[in-house]
Amino acid sequence: MRLFLLMASATALMTAACDGEGSRVSTVSISDDGGPLKVVTTLQCPQTQGPLTRKGGPAADGLSCDYAGPRGSEVTLHLVALDGADATEALKAFETRLSSELPAAEARLASAPMEQAADATVDVRSETVDGVEHAEVRMPGVDIQAKGDDAVVRLPGMSIDASGNKAIVRIGGLQINADDASEQVSITTEDEALDIRAHGDATVVRTRAPGKSVRANFILTDGSGEARGLWRVVGYEARGPSGGPIVVATVKSKGRNEDGLFDSARDLVRLNVGD
Repeated sequence: MRLFLLMASATALMTAACDGEGSRVSTVSISDDGGPLKVVTTLQCPQTQGPLTRKGGPAADGLSCDYAGPRGSEVTLHLVALDGADATEALKAFETRLSSELPAAEARLASAPMEQAADATVDVRSETVDGVEHAEVRMPGVDIQAKGDDAVVRLPGMSIDASGNKAIVRIGGLQINADDASEQVSITTEDEALDIRAHGDATVVRTRAPGKSVRANFILTDGSGEARGLWRVVGYEARGPSGGPIVVATVKSKGRNEDGLFDSARDLVRLNVGD
């Protein structure tokens, strides 16, 4: 029963993102104190990071380096001086450039009627085999596989891994570890504010941590057939002192579920400026 409640909750989350209430999940915040981040003048660019391999050496000015990932994915690390400007302006420029790689998704989100439901098709299958419940839920950007008390849930910007009484939920930089047996739930967060919008096959996820330091990410996903052979997921991970420079790792992927890719991008950013 816990398993199917978990599946229902995850599906409801994405359905809420696609419903007529503005095609949006309301922003939520969880408060925690983030530590200070380092001021850096040149990037650290290791040869490898998780599934990523550096392409050539870092730029001569130490302000960027490029990585190749699985299935043609790309990650680029940037060191961005703010020069007195607000980090929001710099991150908006990255968001605009990345969104231009998925123009169809950007257009669908921009034109989504706030008063009408989005047209999302949900495919739900379930059966019991040898007394064990099996279930599968699929809709644009959502993949849920369940067997007994074990489940794997993948949504743009969110993942849930559940086994028996334990579950790990990741949303951007937010991580929730739950253990029914010990009645313990631990939350790792960075003062995250979460905002999700979805329409049809397009989903955008943004997180931003309020406070003195910059901690933010952005993910835009296009699950439609129009994206075949092109980028299907783009985004960034960004951190740094409020006065800059900030370190931004941009991500481009042709696969739909690239959790390891964004994890490695985040690790590169943390290597340079800290947690």
